Amino acid sequence: MSPIKSPLKSWRSSLVFRVTTTIVSLTIIVIWLIGSALETQISSGIFDEKLRLSIADAQSTARNTQIQLTFSPYQDKAALKLIFTEILAVPPRSFESSARELAVFSFANTNSKFKYAGTSNLVDPISIPESFREKTRKSTATQWERTKLKYVDGKTESAIVVGHVLTIKGAGKYELYVISSLAQQSRTMSLILQYLWLTGVALTFLIGLITFFVLRRLISPIRDAAKVAEELTAGNLELRMDIQGEDEIASLGYSFNEMAVSLQQQISRLENLSKLQQRFVSDVSHELRTPLTTIRMASQVIHATKESFEPTVARSSELLISQIDRFESLLTDLLEVSRFDAQAAVLEIEEVDITALVKETIDYLHPSQDRIIHLWAPDEPVMVDIDPRRIKRIIRNLIANAVDHREDKSVDVQIEQTENEVSIGVRDYGVGFNYTDKKLLFERFWRADSSRARTTGGTGLGLSIALEDAKLHQGEIDVWGERGRGAHFVLTIPKFAGGSIQSKPISAQPD
Repeated sequence: MSPIKSPLKSWRSSLVFRVTTTIVSLTIIVIWLIGSALETQISSGIFDEKLRLSIADAQSTARNTQIQLTFSPYQDKAALKLIFTEILAVPPRSFESSARELAVFSFANTNSKFKYAGTSNLVDPISIPESFREKTRKSTATQWERTKLKYVDGKTESAIVVGHVLTIKGAGKYELYVISSLAQQSRTMSLILQYLWLTGVALTFLIGLITFFVLRRLISPIRDAAKVAEELTAGNLELRMDIQGEDEIASLGYSFNEMAVSLQQQISRLENLSKLQQRFVSDVSHELRTPLTTIRMASQVIHATKESFEPTVARSSELLISQIDRFESLLTDLLEVSRFDAQAAVLEIEEVDITALVKETIDYLHPSQDRIIHLWAPDEPVMVDIDPRRIKRIIRNLIANAVDHREDKSVDVQIEQTENEVSIGVRDYGVGFNYTDKKLLFERFWRADSSRARTTGGTGLGLSIALEDAKLHQGEIDVWGERGRGAHFVLTIPKFAGGSIQSKPISAQPD
């Protein structure tokens, strides 16, 4: 069972999830904006229509009431009350139809004999705000306002109140209010909104689903190409993409497969060339051993009798010996490289005092009378399980390089240890190197002086072999350097055979 990915991890790793989420989010925003605009427009249209009808109904009611009051006989307050009671006898509202209520109030200066105030269907008089009543009394035109229709039993709903002033000859002025409930419009608007949002949710879901399946269809070949590329990287050069159809994705698959075939052929050619090169180096190195041995024996015989030669001939014999030594060193390096390539290099482990080994190497390179190398080491022996020949070769290469590039300055060699590791640092204060050179230091046959004009220049294999020797010991070589400030090489190896490096007693970055 595969673990469930977190949304953040899915967002980073899945293009389908990222694009689908983006499209769904944008769809939600667009639908919300369109839905809000439609809601505003529909709500405004429904309200405007209801307002128009309410004003027309209120004006008609006011005219009829005015006529009824004008032509109805009344002599006292009781007769007037009877007429208003008949006017306010509005049928009670039902669930299917919205309420239409009436309210009548007399002006303050109306004769007390004809004062009257009443509402239909137990409507609370506070449904008509006092500020609206004041505005109605001061105006001769029809006035309207949104309000809350309240009943004495506590029911409340939105409504439109329209006000008129009635003038009754001999009785005074009265306020007539027609209150039209907006409950039916609210229910209609709620139903419309419900369908709008349901449609938006369904549309969002369908868009997200369609986007997901379309992207899955488009991304599937790309995902297959990524898997094939991973397999090619892992070395499975025979794997190819399955191609269907003749569209752009199929064209990508054809191109990818052709690239894989070309890559496989090129890698095969390079592997064959590398094998031929390795075999050539190994065979030439071994074949040159025999004639070199013969040449060395002959040169030693000549060198032994150099006293009987003329000075120029004697000097030539000395040069012959030195160049044969250099030639033999080159052959030794080439043979060692061929062993690494063939993975035939083995360790001959011994328990050795690394401090004594370093001192022996320093004395071999520069005898004690030449005090250009300063050694800092623990007073007690530092016992390590190593192949002494290979470790001595690493130290010899590092110190020799430091001496070659020291620019008449001293070289510091430091030994530090922990419970499980030991580090050997070689620091010079000479020419140093830049960042570009640092990446090439351990490349075979690479030399900092490409002109090969330095008299101390080597073959360019020393650091490469040193790194391979360190890896055989499960060790590392760290490097620091700057132009004009020198360089610092640090060899770190485990103390015990088969161990690994957990910490580094010496940092390559100098203090």
